[in-house]
Amino acid sequence: MSGMAQSSSRDFFASRLGFILSASGAAVGLGNIWGFPTQVASNGGGAFLLVYLVLIAFVAFPMLVIEMAIGRHGQANPVDSMRSLSPDPKAQKFAAGVGWLGLSVPCAVLAFYSIVGGWIICFFLAAVCQLLGWGELSQWLEGFSVERNLFGTIIFYVLTILIVQGGVKQGIEKWSTRLMPALFVLFAVLFIYILMQDGAVAGLKQYLIPDFSKIWNKDLILAAMGQGFFSLTIGGCSMLVYGSYLSKKENLPKMALSVTLVDTGVAFIAGLVVMPAMFVAMKQGVEIYAADGSLLNSDTLVFRVLPMMFESLGMFGQFFAVIFFLLLTIAALTSSISMLECPVTLVSERWNTSRNGTTWILGTVIALLSVVVLYHFAELFGLVVMLATQYLQPLAALMFCLFGGWVWRHRAKITELEHGFPGVSQHWFGRLWPVYIKYVCPVFVVAVMWFSLFSQ
Repeated sequence: MSGMAQSSSRDFFASRLGFILSASGAAVGLGNIWGFPTQVASNGGGAFLLVYLVLIAFVAFPMLVIEMAIGRHGQANPVDSMRSLSPDPKAQKFAAGVGWLGLSVPCAVLAFYSIVGGWIICFFLAAVCQLLGWGELSQWLEGFSVERNLFGTIIFYVLTILIVQGGVKQGIEKWSTRLMPALFVLFAVLFIYILMQDGAVAGLKQYLIPDFSKIWNKDLILAAMGQGFFSLTIGGCSMLVYGSYLSKKENLPKMALSVTLVDTGVAFIAGLVVMPAMFVAMKQGVEIYAADGSLLNSDTLVFRVLPMMFESLGMFGQFFAVIFFLLLTIAALTSSISMLECPVTLVSERWNTSRNGTTWILGTVIALLSVVVLYHFAELFGLVVMLATQYLQPLAALMFCLFGGWVWRHRAKITELEHGFPGVSQHWFGRLWPVYIKYVCPVFVVAVMWFSLFSQ
């Protein structure tokens, strides 16, 4: 196996905390801070939150374990890791195809994600300019002109490339262990500040108190499942790649649980900040809900409602706008570095190329895709988002699940988990999880795909 031969020279995460924060960083992105509160606000507040938490535990977590296990078993890029699951040449060929499908996900997601990341950087810079009294520049940075979007996207790519070229220990781990704690501290400060504003408590109540009559709503359940998937980047390949950098000494289910808890924690805290902020904004006269109870600007909630709220709160508001958009920039970067890492791993391992050059070349190629999307925004942006999140990612998740459940032999799976978790075969997790991955998870994934394709 070409992947196996190189495993000895591979970089590994230096510490357990480094892995947890890096993998959580990969999972914690705009899906948690931008997408999750929007979904909660659109789907009945607390009821959505409750269903989401249940589905994370019963569907997303077991699938995260299989993705990380495949990566650690192969200790290689996604294509070679998938091939290592079976000795049969025919199965290997098919498995390599699944690996390539998996790799298309982070590349396609990065093409649109970097554009949104660019918007966020521009809003951050606009908030800084506002504080410094540079009103004209601030207005340009808040306007959605093509030049401004291009400027933000390029900065976002350069930051992503600079971190990824440092490798696992010096790049991804070093920056994740700095950025993730900063994320939590900034959130805590923002939460305390928003709770002191008029109207915040009403938002908090809607978020935390479920309306049990809505819990069995089919749309709500499937929206929660889709959100859980994308928030943990199931099928996004990043977890498989990060798993391949994980030492055999670590307890895999425990690591996956830590990542799940940190990721879900961030989504939960984002809701604690954004939902009360929406109600504060409503008190200030900002329109959020339409007459039928639907969100007016669901796609741009974070970019429209929150800046208006910050503006209405004067000087302090401006200061907190800087903090909030810095926080979003951090969340976006910890995800984008994991996306770029996927193709970089493959090319640098398979063709033995230098990491620096590979990172710049691949980063530039995907950046050019983003530029094409930017110049044909109306036609292409929604299309790329739909292709990546509704077709490629669920399909890759399904294939990882089917291969991990059916092609990878039961004994081999358990052996992989026994590294770092001796006696797992006697443990309830070791007994239940292989069956669950085989029969239950694929049904859930198909349900998410069916819903996202046919409920438009």
